[in-house]
Amino acid sequence: MHLTDSHAHVYSEQFKTDRDDMLNRAYEAGVRTIVMPNIDHESIDVMLETEARFPQQCHAMMGLHPCHVTKNFEKELYEVEDWLSKRPFAAVGECGIDLYWDKTTLGWQQEALHVQIGLAKKHQLPLVLHTRDAFRETTELVEAGQDGTLRGVYHCFSGTRAEAEEAIRLGFMLGIGGVATFKNGGLDKVLPGLALEHLLLETDCPYLAPVPYRGKRNEPAYLPLIARRVAELLGKDVEEVVEATTQNAQKLFSL
Repeated sequence: MHLTDSHAHVYSEQFKTDRDDMLNRAYEAGVRTIVMPNIDHESIDVMLETEARFPQQCHAMMGLHPCHVTKNFEKELYEVEDWLSKRPFAAVGECGIDLYWDKTTLGWQQEALHVQIGLAKKHQLPLVLHTRDAFRETTELVEAGQDGTLRGVYHCFSGTRAEAEEAIRLGFMLGIGGVATFKNGGLDKVLPGLALEHLLLETDCPYLAPVPYRGKRNEPAYLPLIARRVAELLGKDVEEVVEATTQNAQKLFSL
């Protein structure tokens, strides 16, 4: 099986001591493609170094994470724009709005997302959205910017069925991760009946490890656990889920 982890921070400090082994474990588990979201200017070098060392497996995005939007966000966005003009990237992201950690920066976060929506359209790249406690706020900006060319994924989707359908209506996919394996994650009420063409698989490692590793460091080698759970909820063979989600990722990210 050829799985694609559509969202993994494999360049994270948490993998500093065993990054090579971790990526080899992923490969052995069938995870042949990993898409890496950027966070801010400090994550760029290590992310690109990881991509350079594992060019067949790891592919970089470029963006500014909403939790890293501060008063200097405009300077950060100039750097994002500069990198996007210099070389190819798989997507603009991760970007979006996060109202879980800090509501006081909402105005800055909205402006940063507005700029990155424009960059995605300018460079004809998909948009990778972070929407923690902010589905409505994020979606309002996406809808305002949707001119028929905007596409992407609501990463780490854990919303309602109505929100899933709204994201799909806007031309976006849903990134499904470890939350699908959680007893009270809620996706058991959302995924059944959704078409595979709208789904991507992701780990969001080192965060959100699936059961039975919940609470521990997550890694791409655990992606088959998520694939199996998604297959179970959709009533499909796991091979069909793996093939479809990998094709979806290849198409979305032009891999």
